[in-house]
This record gives sequence, C-alpha cells and structure tokens, in this order.
Amino acid sequence: MEALNLMESFIRSAQLGSFSAAARSLGLTPAAVSKNVARLEANLGLRLFHRSTRTLALTEGGERFLADAAGPFAGLQDAIAQAAQQDGEPSGVLRLSVALSFGREYLLPMLGDFLARYPAIVPDWHFDNRPVDLVREGYDAAIGGGIELTQGVVARQLAIAHVIAVASPSYMTRRRMPRHPQDLADLDGIARRSASTGRLRTWTLRNANGQEAAAECRTRVILDDPEAMAAAAKLGYGVALLPTPHAAPGLANGELVRVLPGWSAVWGPISIYYPNKKLLAPKTRIFIDFVIARFREKRLAALFDPR
Repeated sequence: MEALNLMESFIRSAQLGSFSAAARSLGLTPAAVSKNVARLEANLGLRLFHRSTRTLALTEGGERFLADAAGPFAGLQDAIAQAAQQDGEPSGVLRLSVALSFGREYLLPMLGDFLARYPAIVPDWHFDNRPVDLVREGYDAAIGGGIELTQGVVARQLAIAHVIAVASPSYMTRRRMPRHPQDLADLDGIARRSASTGRLRTWTLRNANGQEAAAECRTRVILDDPEAMAAAAKLGYGVALLPTPHAAPGLANGELVRVLPGWSAVWGPISIYYPNKKLLAPKTRIFIDFVIARFREKRLAALFDPR
C-alpha cells in the first residue's frame, strides 16, 4: 500500500499542478506529498518534476510515466475499493462539487436520509459556482448545469431548468401586469452580467403556441449571480429573469410572483456528472442512484418546468 500512496501523491500533484493542491485533495501536508514524490523518484531512479519556488512541471520522463501509470492506477484503486466492500457496506469520503445555492436549497435537505442509510460514507461537499474538472481535480461526482463533458466523464440528467420572469408582489402592486414580453420594457429590470463574457444576458421567451419574443426590461440593476438577482427581486427592485431552481423557493412562499405566466425559455439540463469507469466506486454508484431517486420522489423535474 505504501507504493500506492507514493503513486497517488505523484499523480495528484501532476494533475493539479502543485504539491499544495494535491495535499488539500489528499488530506496531507504539502511536505508529506513532496516527500512521497521524492521517495517515488528515488525508487524509480527517475526525476519526475522540475521544481522551482513558483512552478511544478513534469520532466519528459515524468510525462511518459504519468501517461503510462494514471489509467492503470485509477483502475487499481477502483478494484481495491470494490474488493474491500464486497462483503461490507459502502464507505469512504465522497467528494462532490455543487453550485452554492442549488446545493443548499435542494441537496442539503436530502443529506440526512443519506447519512442515516450509509453511515460509513463521509460526504465532502464543495459548494462552488464554477464548473470543475472531475478527473483532474479528483471529484467523485458533480451536480449542476452547463458542465462540459470532457473525456472520461458521463452525465445523467436530473431535470431541465427554464427561465421565467418574476417580481415581488409589492413591486407589481401599482403596476400593470404585462401580457407580452414586449411589455417588460415599461418595468425595471434586474439584469445579469455573464461572468465569462462580461455581457448582459438576454433571453427569448416562448409560449405554448410557439410564439417567441425578446424579453427586455428597463435595466435598473446589474448583478452577476442568480441568487443575488432572486434576493433583489424579493426586495422589490424590479423584474428578474431567473432559472426556475432559483425562482421556485420565492414563488412557493409568496415572496415572488410569476410575471408573464405562460412564457419561458429553456435554461438547460441539470445533471449529475461522474467519471466513466468500469469499476465505479460503490460509494459513488450508491450516491448517484440515491440522488436520482430523490429527484423523482420529490418531483423536482416537474417543479423546474413552468409550462
């Protein structure tokens, strides 16, 4: 097992680009990871990294060794996990990446039942709005939308989210409810700026008859986070075009009302992503099945579909 520990320190350091990042993912100190890599280099008689105070880069020999060893090592880890758990319950640390507000609103309420059912699994959940590289960063799974399906990653769809127009009851009290997306031009808008492009996000809404129209409010506030947009809408700052997972809680408790009922746009699928492996770790397989079952039981796909 010592050789596996040395290999894991090397592979994770190469994938993440630093001893510090590898140490955080492995629960070790940077010094311990560096020492493990140095011992592996001594055993192999091969220098694997060029080291400096600022960078960590693979040598030519290190690149060849990583290419030859990473795949078989992952398979060996999975085989060990399978063998160790054939006669016992699933166990281990389960690393998950999930968007902050989505995880807090929809995933955390499921956690209690999961912990009770699988006490030997320790969830290690990372709440982050950025898409992660599951394979390179060592996650067991991720839940969200718009995650690129890189090589070695598969997805199972949980629901399809839509975009709808919402506002607070107080904001709409003295205003005429719009009947068509073009009527939004008379209302204050809470616009979203794309973090990747810097541009304001625009939407084309569609109704049940197939009619389409651009949704353009009079821009009053610009924000770059849908959860902040939902909060601003509840405070009465204007109309927000929100993905249904962010709008649903406010609609349910009456803090928000639907503007333009019958009009919406497709935001995209929400999926659970995981590495494509022949031997998927039992803790990961069980978690995937658990989440899919809970989405079905709670009818979240229907909740996120406003049509």
